[in-house]
Amino acid sequence: MKKLLSLLALSLAFAGVARADELTDGEVRKVDKAAGKLTLKHGEIKNLEMPPMTMIFVVKDKALLERVKAGDKVRFKAAREGGALVVTELQPPSTPVTK
Repeated sequence: MKKLLSLLALSLAFAGVARADELTDGEVRKVDKAAGKLTLKHGEIKNLEMPPMTMIFVVKDKALLERVKAGDKVRFKAAREGGALVVTELQPPSTPVTK
């Protein structure tokens, strides 16, 4: 029985880690380089238990803002840091392949 409970606890711990690593789809609505903020219309953010909505995020690394513009479709990770919602990773739209 102890072995079963240990395995269950371990699997639940790994499930939480996997959710935190998921990227969320979003659309850039506004880029505020001076303030280091990004307005995103996003899908569900599972690790934050947040439903789809449009909201403003602080960006952990302002250099990320140089790679996106309003209207871009992106994938991102967000976390709560010091009471703020922070984009910790941002994948800009793919560059089209030219032939």
